[in-house]
Amino acid sequence: MPKASSSDLRERVIQACDQGERAAAVVKRFGVSESLIEKLKQRRRDSGMVAAKPHAGGRQPLLAAHGERIHAQLQARPDTTLQELREAPGLSVSLSTWWSHLRRLGLMFKNNPDGG
Repeated sequence: MPKASSSDLRERVIQACDQGERAAAVVKRFGVSESLIEKLKQRRRDSGMVAAKPHAGGRQPLLAAHGERIHAQLQARPDTTLQELREAPGLSVSLSTWWSHLRRLGLMFKNNPDGG
């Protein structure tokens, strides 16, 4: 993923373009790509600003909405295995997703149904 450009750099790049400097010279002078220059110009046309957009927050984990239900099930039956959790109605996700979710919550679980 490309690194975000600083606000100062964005402003200096646009200012250089506004003063008539060619894109190739701006690329060489500031070490940016031509596509960044075009994106900054487009963003300014659309919104009047060249500042970076705020972070959208990312994707929510698949099991996040079921946290209370999962926690209640594990408290009622602490010996529940990953496979049993996986087979629960409405929670059909991979074992690795279960593993990650439980680890993120700091919950301990039984991985082997025969106790070994």
